Formats: sequence, C-alpha cells, structure tokens
Amino acid sequence: MADAASDTLDRRPAGLTGRLKTFIEAEATQRFVIAVIVLNAIVLGLETSPAANDAAGDLLILLDHIAVTIFVVEISIKLIVYRFRFFTNAWNVFDFLIVGISLTPVSEGLTVLRALRILRALRLISAVPKMRVVVQALLEAVPGMSSVIALLCLVFYIAAVMATKLFGGDFEPWFGTIGKSAYTLFQIMTLESWSMGIVRPVMEVHPYAWAFFVPFILIVTFAVLNLFIAIIVNCMHDAAAEDAEQHQLEQDEIVRRLAEQVDRIEAQVTKMADRLPGDGPDADRDRK
Repeated sequence: MADAASDTLDRRPAGLTGRLKTFIEAEATQRFVIAVIVLNAIVLGLETSPAANDAAGDLLILLDHIAVTIFVVEISIKLIVYRFRFFTNAWNVFDFLIVGISLTPVSEGLTVLRALRILRALRLISAVPKMRVVVQALLEAVPGMSSVIALLCLVFYIAAVMATKLFGGDFEPWFGTIGKSAYTLFQIMTLESWSMGIVRPVMEVHPYAWAFFVPFILIVTFAVLNLFIAIIVNCMHDAAAEDAEQHQLEQDEIVRRLAEQVDRIEAQVTKMADRLPGDGPDADRDRK
C-alpha cells in the first residue's frame, strides 16, 4: 500500500512548487486575474478624467499599484513554477512584456511609456481562451490577406492613374496627382461622403463619371474587401477546430494517465491481498 501511495504521489506536483502550480492554474485564480485586468483598465481610463482625479486621485493611484503588484506576483509564480519553460510559451512572453511596461518609472520625461500602461488590458487576450483563438486566426490569416492586399494595391494604382488623367485637370485637390487620387479613392472605398461629397460634383463636369466610380465601388468595396472577411472567417474556423482538437487530446491524455494510475493501484492492492494471512494458495493448503 505504501508503494502504491508513493507511486500516486510521484505523479502529483510535490512541495511548494506543486502547490504554486495548482494555485496558479486554478480556474478561480484565472478568473481573479481577469477581473483585476478589467478593473485596472477602468482605473487607467478614470485617470484621464480631471474630475475623477480631483475626487479620488490617490485612490486611483493606489488601485493601480495594487494591480501592478498582483501582476508581478502572478508572473513571478509562473517563473518559479515553469522556470525556463515559461519563455517557450508565446502568451507567457506577451504577458511578461506587458507587465514589464507596468514597471516603467513614472516620470514626466516618460509620458509615452506611462500612456502605454493601458496595454495591460491586452492581457485579456492571453487570459481568455476564446480571445486567443481569435488572435490566432488573425495571425494565420495574414499570409492569405497578403495576396488580397497585393490585388487591392494593383486595382488602386490602376484606378488612381485613370482618375488622375480623367479628372485631375478639373478637380486638382482630389485628383491632381496619383497620391491625391489614391487617397480620394480610399475615401470612396469606405463609402464616406462618396456620393454627395465627391462623385456628384465630378458628374456636374463629367456626366459619365459614374461609369468609372460605380464599377470601382463594386469591385473594391463589395468584392475585394469581402475577400478579407472570407479569409478571416475561414482561419477562425480552422483555429477553433484546432483548439477543440488540442483540448480533446489533453482530455485523452488525462484519462490515459488516470487509467494507468488506477491499473497500478489495482496491481498493488492485488499484491497486498495475496500477502494477507488466510488468503491465497498457501493458506488453502494449510487449512487442508
């Protein structure tokens, strides 16, 4: 029985490191960290309000320092538990860098770095699994989007050259150069004041200008831009499926380890039962 107990304990985290690992990986701890991240983001937002600073400036500073302390303690525990393996996880490195920004000296000469403290809110990405899946999908979509971006740039260049030659003479502020034309076409692509602000004034001088702008909008706004959405949706589907598969593999591994542990315990119990007096073949011969 002692052997079985030792086998069981060997498979569990032992000592202080084991207890810290159990604590830092607990669901309650994760939820607490998420709550601190959200509250700290709210505090940093309130710090930008003169009224809030006048009413509770010292309290906001205290809450910010408490949040930073909690983040530092969390990272320290992870470093103790995982050691060098901590830096093999990209999300851990991300958290480490974000918390590092929090430790930047708060002096007037480092106003930009002080403003970067709000980046702590990005830790929600690493803390919430579903958000990690979304970010993973966006990163995986970048190679596919590069081809769409190249196509979009080609269409923009062709359209900018045509617009400069067609409308540059009469509408120099909008289409005087290729750069101005590209910027105006970008505004049209976003559908911001494209009709009343740009196209209709151009059509007063060039009545058939719609034959240029309408196809441009159909191609760029409704076709090419939708390709971005299609690529991202496809990558999100793949990332979600991969995440579910990884979760299933982890569950299978847990079940396998539990089954092995149960088998060892059963084997130890059987051995102990065979050694008990009054049981087994030797005991039967003694009774005869």
